[in-house]
This record gives sequence, C-alpha cells and structure tokens, in this order.
Amino acid sequence: MPRTLQVREALNEALAEEMERDERVFVMGEEVGHYQGAYKVTRGLLERFGPRRVWDTPINEGGFAGIGIGAAMVGLRPVIEFMTFNFSLVAFDQIVNNAAKIRQMSAGRLSVPIVFRGGGGAARMLAAQHSQATEPYYAHVPGLKVVVPSTPAEYKGLLKASIRDDNPVVFIESELMYGAKGEVPDGEYVIPLGVADVKRPGTDCTVVSWGRILHTALEAAEVLAKEHGIECEVVDPRTLRPLDEQAIFASVRKTNRCVVVHEGWRYGGVGAEVVDRVQSSCFDWLDAPVERVCNVDVPQPYARELEELVLPSVERVVDAVRRASYR
Repeated sequence: MPRTLQVREALNEALAEEMERDERVFVMGEEVGHYQGAYKVTRGLLERFGPRRVWDTPINEGGFAGIGIGAAMVGLRPVIEFMTFNFSLVAFDQIVNNAAKIRQMSAGRLSVPIVFRGGGGAARMLAAQHSQATEPYYAHVPGLKVVVPSTPAEYKGLLKASIRDDNPVVFIESELMYGAKGEVPDGEYVIPLGVADVKRPGTDCTVVSWGRILHTALEAAEVLAKEHGIECEVVDPRTLRPLDEQAIFASVRKTNRCVVVHEGWRYGGVGAEVVDRVQSSCFDWLDAPVERVCNVDVPQPYARELEELVLPSVERVVDAVRRASYR
C-alpha cells in the first residue's frame, strides 16, 4: 500500500533498506552521522548501523569523494553525500577523471559502484555560489549516470536502483523538495535507470521537464488546458544519462510540437541535447521549432524577487507552448 512520505523520508528509507540488504553499502559525508544530515536525510542511520557504515567527514569534498572511489574499486558500495551539489565542484576532478574513467582505463578490470548524492539547483535566497543546476556538467561525461527525480516515490525507487548499479551515479536532489510530500509504495520498490515517465498525457504539445521544475511545467499544463484549450503531454526523463530518448520521440511524433523546460542556463544545457535529438530524429513530425524555457543567463541573484525572475515560471512555460502551438 502507498504511504505519504516527505522526500527526505523516502531517501532515508531507501538508504536504510539498501544498507540492510547489502553490508557493502555505507554512507559518508559532512554531518551525515551525529547531526543526521544537513537536510535530515540520514536521520537514525548512525544509531542503526554504527560508525563503520556512517562516516562523518571533514569539510574536504575532494578528499572523501576520492576515498569513496577507492572503496568502490575494492568492492564496497559507497553513498557520498554532498551537503549541496555546488560543493561537488570541489570534487569535480575525482568524479570526472577517476570515477567516470577507471572502468575503461582498466579495461573493465575495475568498476566503481558509487553514488554521489545531495541537494542541487536553486534553494531560497542562497545566492549565486549555492544555487546552480549542476546536472549539465555531469551529463556531459561518458562513464557517469545522472539521475534527477521529481517525486518522493522516484526519490526512493531511483536511489535504490542507483545504489545497486555497478557504475558511478550522480544523484541530484532539489534542496526545495526535501519537505515535499507524496505517495510512496510500501515494500520493495525500485525504478530502473534510463526509463522516462509520462506525468501527464496530452495530444497538442510535448513538454519535457525534470526535477523540481517539472512541477512548474505541470502547473503550466493545467493553465494551458483550462484557459487555452491546449492539452500538453508532460514527459519526465528522470535519468538524464542515459536518456530515454525513445519515450520523448514517441510523444513528439504524437503531438508534433515540443517545449523543453528545465532549471539551469540555456547555453550548453541538457535542454540543448534534448532539442538536438528531437529535431534530428523527429524533424518530419515537427510542426513548429522546438522551444526552450530555462534560467535567465545570469548567476542566481540573492534577492527573492530577482530569484523568481531568473527561474522558469508558469507564465514563461505557457508563452513558450503557445508559441510552439501558433496560438
């Protein structure tokens, strides 16, 4: 039976279940133990599993990411928590040059089954250095899998799949969604990586979106249906690498129009990759150019009012769909 859980509770449940299931799984990061996590995702894990499997670390992301990679190479399954994914940039060399490449550079002799997880994207008034959507950096790199869930059930099911995967997985959570509630199935619940989900069926325009901004896209879809008679089909990739492009193509071939909505900058973003694949594989089905709705191309402001102006909004999504629909 489904239960209503917060995102942080769904993540905590996934971690506890996987640590119970496989003694090789351990958690490491800043304040994950005695403080029980900056966002309380690791609440109770230290008491339940002990200090050998829940490690509090110094403020040294490059160091503990590297320790985790080494542990994965010798058979353990680390889950590395970054207090915010902005701090993962300090460990960028370890993730990109070691975790992502060791399997190929060792001719398959070594694998790196590790999960890097933590909050990403804009929070509330945390300013430019703590409000970046970092998924484009990691989705660019072969050898990494990149996961961005959008509901509590997906946070649980996709994290469990990520921990079981034999490849390094970058698992980016929304700092604004830890308290969000939703239904989560009871018992064993795993969502395979690389499989998209249609969050809202429709016939007039495909909207591709992920993470927290997916909910902005869904709200815009309701406005478009009620006020403009446009029925959007909202497709959530859930995994950005590998990307379930066939699910997106199937939707675009049905609706003949496409709008990509995501947090992060337009230049070189994941949205540009989606647009390229859609226009190259669905060109004959498209009745209008593919539109994109992204962050305004500036560092994230601190002021609440300016922050809202930078992020994708319902109004901007509605305008983009109306342009794509020639309305």
